[in-house]
Amino acid sequence: MYSKKFGRILLGFYSHNTNVSSVIKRRLATCPFSWSSACKHRKQLLQRTTIVSSERSVLLCQMSSTQSASNTTVDPEEVRRFQALASKWWDEQGEFAALHSLNDLRVPFIRDNLMSLHRECQPGRPLGGLKILDVGCGGGLLTEPLARLGGHVLGVDPVENSISLARLHSSSDPELGGRLRYRACTVEELLGSEEDVRGEEKEAGEGPFDAVVASEVVEHLADLETFAFCCGHLIKPGGSLFITTINKTNLSYALAIVAAEQILRIVPQGTHDWDKFISPADLERLLEPHGFSVLTVRGMLYNPVTGSWCWSDNTEINYALHAVKAAEEPPHRQAEPEGRA
Repeated sequence: MYSKKFGRILLGFYSHNTNVSSVIKRRLATCPFSWSSACKHRKQLLQRTTIVSSERSVLLCQMSSTQSASNTTVDPEEVRRFQALASKWWDEQGEFAALHSLNDLRVPFIRDNLMSLHRECQPGRPLGGLKILDVGCGGGLLTEPLARLGGHVLGVDPVENSISLARLHSSSDPELGGRLRYRACTVEELLGSEEDVRGEEKEAGEGPFDAVVASEVVEHLADLETFAFCCGHLIKPGGSLFITTINKTNLSYALAIVAAEQILRIVPQGTHDWDKFISPADLERLLEPHGFSVLTVRGMLYNPVTGSWCWSDNTEINYALHAVKAAEEPPHRQAEPEGRA
């Protein structure tokens, strides 16, 4: 049984909502999970994190202007997991219900920030004329709404079944034709194909992009340095990068993994690996060498009773980040040899 310590963490966090508290109370009363084992697991994760952080710093220092996207962002285990769930993307009451409701926050977040940077928006289509890349698009839950706002959107995902479902779902809406495209590939494979056709005429929706979106994606990637490197090359100078993900804190471990996966079963067990979570500060440090400046970080909170999200001043669990690439390439990129073309 959970100790009173863990109960106080959950109940204190949700004390503003008695319905949530009653749900968690009932689940805590019947759950055989051991708080001591959770603490032991957390300690092991922290020890591994220290090693990983040191290795990440070394890798970041070794990255140079001649780096190619030879590393992969893909974790085969993650691909297998999402392959098994590919048919359920558009079930609003299923495993991806929380992502459906997250659109209430992330779509306006992307739209409003892009509108503030691009004043020449078309009436009724605030994202009209903008090229947007949705990395890890899955079944297109976020890709479609962005295209409906007028953007020329390309969704990429390494899971072919998810892309097939995304194409099938979007085919039922003729208004999306010509503005929405999908490719079954990784972000590094996309960058490679972009460089192969550099200087040639491209279809609408191909890069370089005015914005890249990675929503609930980076916590599933195998190599964040490669992801940041690719984004830095796929986004136009002055373009935007939007990320929503999970912070790396004690509270995120307790709620996003123990509570959400093992107690409330909001998402399938094993969906998240706390070792892959990243704090806003670490994410900002990761992006800075690639020419990005973080403009906005906002906390997000999920209510498991109502199934809805709201903005929060607390970024300890989920957060949304908006970064902008420098309008001019950093000096070391300006001096880059032509051999990369």
